[in-house]
Amino acid sequence: MAHKFQIKKNKAGEFVAYFVHNSETIFWTEGYSSKAAAKNAIESIKKNGPDAEVDDQTD
Repeated sequence: MAHKFQIKKNKAGEFVAYFVHNSETIFWTEGYSSKAAAKNAIESIKKNGPDAEVDDQTD
């Protein structure tokens, strides 16, 4: 699979969810105090992300 979510700990010891495509990090979440909260963030992205509009502010 070319894309996946990863959960890692940052330097502050918080759990961060990363979205990785072809071994390149595309985006990441804020740090969470629990792994469960990071997993909830992933589920929220999966649920709400497919219908997200594109806000092109370059004009």
